[in-house]
Amino acid sequence: ESGIYRCKQCGVALFDSSAKFDSGTGWPSLTDPRVAENVGTRDDTSHGMHRTEVFCKNCGGHLGHVFNDGPAEKGGKRYCINSVCLEFEKEAR
Repeated sequence: ESGIYRCKQCGVALFDSSAKFDSGTGWPSLTDPRVAENVGTRDDTSHGMHRTEVFCKNCGGHLGHVFNDGPAEKGGKRYCINSVCLEFEKEAR
């Protein structure tokens, strides 16, 4: 369905459903934020790995991680977002 994924904690718009794709990982995967200013990144070295954490810039809530193995034709990013951090707002028809 078409709509917006919002931060479950504060309600700010994060991703558009048109950016969602099936990465085969079992996690919601998106190519890019709907509003770049609402999504931040920082280094995450927890669990003995080096990853890039994704967080809501409005409330600071952890959203997931971003990787450089997404669809090349859409910029190459894979925002791997925890579904419990998102709230879907269906597009009005």
